[in-house]
Amino acid sequence: MSKKDLNDVSPKEEAFDEKSEVAFDDLELLERLESLREDMEELGISTLAELILRIEAMHKRLDAQ
Repeated sequence: MSKKDLNDVSPKEEAFDEKSEVAFDDLELLERLESLREDMEELGISTLAELILRIEAMHKRLDAQ
């Protein structure tokens, strides 16, 4: 098999690779979001607004030290 033959990818194979990559990206994003949710629950934070307020408060506290 020539080098050219190894690099030739059929449109079906290319589409499958793209779908697989998208599915992997989706699974990775899902994992990140679930981890974020768990961290927020552990910290007692339920909204993005609460998170932003907590971050601002921590900045102020650290700046005051």
